Amino acid sequence: MSPSLRTALSAVLVALSCLLVPFGALAAWAAYGLTDTRGYVAAMAPLASDPAVRDAVADTVGDGVAREAGMNPVFLRDAVRSFTATRAYRTAWDAGNTAAHTAVMKALRDDRADLADGDDSPVTVDLATVTAPLKRQLTADHVPFAERLPVEHTRVALLPSDDLAALRKGYRVLDVAGFWLPLAAVAFGVAGIAVAACRRRAITATALGTALGGAFLGLAVAVGRRLTLADLPDEARRPAAGAVYDALTATLRTASWLLLALGLTVAAATWLTQPGSPVVRRLRGRRASTAPTPPEPTRIRA
Repeated sequence: MSPSLRTALSAVLVALSCLLVPFGALAAWAAYGLTDTRGYVAAMAPLASDPAVRDAVADTVGDGVAREAGMNPVFLRDAVRSFTATRAYRTAWDAGNTAAHTAVMKALRDDRADLADGDDSPVTVDLATVTAPLKRQLTADHVPFAERLPVEHTRVALLPSDDLAALRKGYRVLDVAGFWLPLAAVAFGVAGIAVAACRRRAITATALGTALGGAFLGLAVAVGRRLTLADLPDEARRPAAGAVYDALTATLRTASWLLLALGLTVAAATWLTQPGSPVVRRLRGRRASTAPTPPEPTRIRA
């Protein structure tokens, strides 16, 4: 293969690798980060103490109970807000997130191919999975009348049945893309470097492309946050929604910074160690200046 053809093929492979880097990271995060119940609950757990989330919970629950009971919503909001500072609330928060995520993922992973349109039922969660650990926590804290707290099996809808078919297809696509896109990015990058006529230049291009992909990924996360919050009709809920968005995309933001740092570090190291670079010339000059001077040959006089 001629050097020009090798250079062209290497450029195509490196370009494909750099293009797949941000999409591979995004697909892997969606396929393995968001779908892991334990990781999801761990990411959402700190939000139980977030002031914006606590205010949103207090307003939502307080207003809902006030409408049902015909009571003063201000009093109920203050009561719920006080409850959000307790350990029992954090227990209920974790239990609710665990139950909701488990129910959603069970529905998305349902691979029954013989379901006809309209045969799906909506995704629901049993409130007993939340009230049961809450009752145990209140009882352990010796709260009066905690043992009388009713644990009723009430189903709350999370996803309508009309959206399940499309969501399952999207989940299957993400499951495949989350594995193959990062693998393809690495394979194209290695192949592009291997066939290059000048491998040092190919390594530098791959590193810079990886850094650019990391920067693009971070920018996409920031733009996605802005668009998500802008679509919320209630501005009072935006701080809480922003906290949830930041908690869910923390791993993605870390990945973007790692790609950026890794790419720039490899590109800088490749440039600094190339023949003729200032660093290499300085090292060679230092070695030459510190090298021992050979002794002069002994002259024998006749």
